[in-house]
Amino acid sequence: MEEPKPYGHTHPMTGKVVLYVDPVGKEHEALVTAVWGEFGVNPINVIYISSDEDKHDPYGRQIERETSVQAAGPTAAHGRFYRVKD
Repeated sequence: MEEPKPYGHTHPMTGKVVLYVDPVGKEHEALVTAVWGEFGVNPINVIYISSDEDKHDPYGRQIERETSVQAAGPTAAHGRFYRVKD
């Protein structure tokens, strides 16, 4: 997986891929489905492919959704944040 740029490098946009870090610290490439407000101020919504191999159906691996995800910053917690990729 390509290394993401530091926080604040570029603006997340609907339809673009970001690096989402889930609550247990696992990284996922995620698709942005909504950007709420001004850059760096408000959160985004994302979807990503589940890493749980038991979560599958006739269409393939199921997706997970996260809402109101904050950008990673200098005080980012263990998980549940995103970083913008080039």
